[in-house]
Amino acid sequence: MEYVSRIIVPMLQGTVVTLELFFITIVFSIPLGVLLALARISRYRLLRDVVGAYIWLLRGTPLLLQVFFVYYGLPNFGITLENFPAACIAFVLNYAAYFAEIFRAGIQSIDKGQYEGAKVLGFTYWQTMWRIILPQTVRRVLPPVSNEAITLVKDTALVYAIGLGELLRATKIAVSRDAVTSPFVVAAVFYLVMTYVLTKVFDKLERRYSIYE
Repeated sequence: MEYVSRIIVPMLQGTVVTLELFFITIVFSIPLGVLLALARISRYRLLRDVVGAYIWLLRGTPLLLQVFFVYYGLPNFGITLENFPAACIAFVLNYAAYFAEIFRAGIQSIDKGQYEGAKVLGFTYWQTMWRIILPQTVRRVLPPVSNEAITLVKDTALVYAIGLGELLRATKIAVSRDAVTSPFVVAAVFYLVMTYVLTKVFDKLERRYSIYE
């Protein structure tokens, strides 16, 4: 216990970085994902194709490769970023692609009668989307969004590769310095706690919105 108390502070500091990356990614990638989903089902073929290519590229290549490209590759084009902003950009762009497909599927699952009814009432396309379709979509996509959010918590460990001081990096430093494995156990507890809290939050949201089904 004495050893754990000594390493807990740097690991907590690493957890703060992990949570910052998590929340920034969620806050920006979900709205971007919604916009991409709407573009994906647009009547304009060029827009659909461009967004489709973006989603294919971001989902078809490893997130770690994208992090490396933003951090190490962009300087070749005159764009140099610190490791935390680079990680945020890579994560937001990557997760927006996944959320776009989730929301696209959710939007397309809504009965076509909803659109026809809105048209009869005089709603424009955007009014129909924001007031009728998207609220119903949100309820339907909560389970897959929950899964992606939990995956995101674990994916934050990837930024260790560009020297960002998140939880896994703090853990590895302690293991290398002290030649013990107990920091891995402590890190596992931290990750389990974070995923447990997320699971409970999304369970509560699903129960809350299920009453409207």
